[in-house]
Amino acid sequence: MTARKIIGVLIVIFIAIPVLFGVIWAVGMVRSTTSADFLSDLPREIIADLPATADAVFKAGQDEKFIDDPAARAWFQAAAKTGTSMKDLMQTTGITAWMEGELSASLKRFGEMLRGKAPLEAVTIDMRPLKKALMDPAMDAFLEGTAANLPPCDAAGLRAWQDIAAGLTRGRDLPACSPDPVLAKEALIAARNRSLREMDDEVQVLEGEGELPYFFHRMGITRAVSAASYALFLFPALFILLAVFIGSNTPAGRWRWSGITVLAASVPALILAFGIKKFAAWMVHGGIYHWNTPWTSEVGRMVMDKLSWIPVRVMDSLFSPVVGVAAVVSVLGIVFLALASSARKA
Repeated sequence: MTARKIIGVLIVIFIAIPVLFGVIWAVGMVRSTTSADFLSDLPREIIADLPATADAVFKAGQDEKFIDDPAARAWFQAAAKTGTSMKDLMQTTGITAWMEGELSASLKRFGEMLRGKAPLEAVTIDMRPLKKALMDPAMDAFLEGTAANLPPCDAAGLRAWQDIAAGLTRGRDLPACSPDPVLAKEALIAARNRSLREMDDEVQVLEGEGELPYFFHRMGITRAVSAASYALFLFPALFILLAVFIGSNTPAGRWRWSGITVLAASVPALILAFGIKKFAAWMVHGGIYHWNTPWTSEVGRMVMDKLSWIPVRVMDSLFSPVVGVAAVVSVLGIVFLALASSARKA
């Protein structure tokens, strides 16, 4: 009997617990990364928040506390002098209408397909209205007015503007100085047109129904993938059954072995997932990281500071399903221990 218990314990420690721990994480991550909340609802929340956030970013960009680079700060200050807010500019040019219409509707339709509320079909995002909005006369007037509010150019700055207008440079920042209005208009149009040429007319979100099995269409992608992922629990279940039948020969003992094994895997998974979620939120909201990395620009760090709720929501969406799965498995372990107690009394 002692040898059988040792074998059972070895199976539990080296196979059953690690496999169950991994399956809990796998199932939780599959649920999160294929959920409509993560792939559809969260992007729509971000879209709804962008116009107001754009104004906050431009206001913060004028402050030395956020932007140490004089050139970047000069552009923000010049834009503010135009008297046009980013929110108003986005509404005037049609960017807001495109985000709340075409973009949001496509993502909503994608979410309904993931939930099985709509048949699977090709989903594309039409980028042509966005291109048209970026070419709107109001956008041109805003950019030209911003350039006119910059300090005058020296010889080096003027040459940089000329190079950009002639297409001699790619990916170079516009100089923080004001050239001749005609030259500024030519350079701004050239830079914008290069960016628009690199932008696709359509972005495909889902290619259509022919690529997926039949039950994906009946259940929805999210439900089908989640249901399939739960089959992974069969692997740790087999190892737990093997261990408990080798290590114990009484019903109470087998329930007790099962409960202890399940809790030994699920509780650490629960603590780790919950801890990562909270630690990520602390990191974003002023922790030791706080976007201060050598590969991020000041503007990038400022934007991420204003949009810090986004990574927090992403982390919450990613790890909350893992917490949920681990909690359910933990409850199952407690149930097993309660059955062991009942069987022992019986």
